[in-house]
Amino acid sequence: MSGTARGGLLRRHRDFRLLWCGEVAGKFGAAVTGVAMPLIAVSTLHAGTFEVSLISAATWLPWLLIALPAGVWVDRLRRRPIMLGAAAVSLLLFAGVPVAAWCGLLSIGLLLAVALLAGTAAVFFQTAYSAYLPSILEPADQPEGNAKLHGSASAAQIAGIGSGGLIAQLAGAVNGMFANAATFLVSLLCLAGIRHREPRPAQAERPPGALVKEVGEGLRLVAGDPWFRTLTLFGATSNIALVGYQSILVVFLVRDVGLAPGAVGGLIAAASTGGVAGAFAARRVAARIGTARATLLFELGLALFAVLIPLTFGGAGLLLYVAGGFCVSAGVVAGNVIKASFQQSYCPPGLLGRLTASTAFLNYGTIPLGALLGGALGAALGVRPAMWIMTAGVPLAALFLWFSPIRRCRDLPSSPSPGMPRAGDDGAVAGSVTSALLP
Repeated sequence: MSGTARGGLLRRHRDFRLLWCGEVAGKFGAAVTGVAMPLIAVSTLHAGTFEVSLISAATWLPWLLIALPAGVWVDRLRRRPIMLGAAAVSLLLFAGVPVAAWCGLLSIGLLLAVALLAGTAAVFFQTAYSAYLPSILEPADQPEGNAKLHGSASAAQIAGIGSGGLIAQLAGAVNGMFANAATFLVSLLCLAGIRHREPRPAQAERPPGALVKEVGEGLRLVAGDPWFRTLTLFGATSNIALVGYQSILVVFLVRDVGLAPGAVGGLIAAASTGGVAGAFAARRVAARIGTARATLLFELGLALFAVLIPLTFGGAGLLLYVAGGFCVSAGVVAGNVIKASFQQSYCPPGLLGRLTASTAFLNYGTIPLGALLGGALGAALGVRPAMWIMTAGVPLAALFLWFSPIRRCRDLPSSPSPGMPRAGDDGAVAGSVTSALLP
């Protein structure tokens, strides 16, 4: 029976509903932080462009440092307790920022430390969450689940971005961090209420060097499979460009365009509505034209509009940012919905944690580089020229998809290749899979 006939997941699946609520709350809080932390640096600590970009870099640096072993640990342990621990750590960190300000201890160094530790918690949460979702949903429900989670998370980010700017204007950027801490409390309570209990993973005797071996399995899976390899190379390069311009976006809108802090949040929120549209359209477009073709449409076609962003100026010129940001957000979220469903159906379940960590290591590991590059270019050339360079990189990164098997396919594969290894298998990962190629 189809999901439509049985009713939507949010109505009929209690555990998914709680997971959804927890994820949405966390994304809202993260969006508040994404606006509040740079505003604290710019308006309270009077930081320079490069210092602001360091905060974005510190948030993502843990993906480069610990993502690979985190994937192995997630595959060895129950995923839900890991998510609970990560949410609790985030709650304490973000609540500590205004407390530190009251004590006269607030500094750029403290913000960097909070960003680094919160980023570490995010590595464990996201890796465990990506591997946990398939355990509570049947395969037929996973596309709907991914679409709902990505779409609702995008809506929460929009609300959080807008709220972050408004809270900063009304209560101050520092006190706005309490709103973020409260959302992680909601996330913690929702995750605690999930009834599904994972079976304890088999505790095999692991010889010395087992961690390195299991990390290698995940990396070989990504390197040896043409689909994973293409999507990972694209993700790594596109994140450099995306985060490169996003890391200096608040500086650009405040100092070059001349917006007030509250208006910054509202403008970014308006552009981010594209994420909701992308999540809504992803499954429908993919069903009509195929998942591979839809990936190209969203990740390459819509990315071309990124070059409207550095044209932004005051007054009616703000529409240029809204249009460019809307298209970029729609393409990124829609592409993520398609990719998440593909990975969950194509990858053997026992390797999903390692796959998530390996792709995240390569994809998210470039984010600190993008943030530092954006900040360095902004400091050396000026913020607007830096925005031109970084936004031009968004569609250029999608050339990895164009010059790949994806361009010759209607659909991405929907099941594992017969030669793909299972968790713990020895030997190399199969290097190819078959799919219906277009003439």
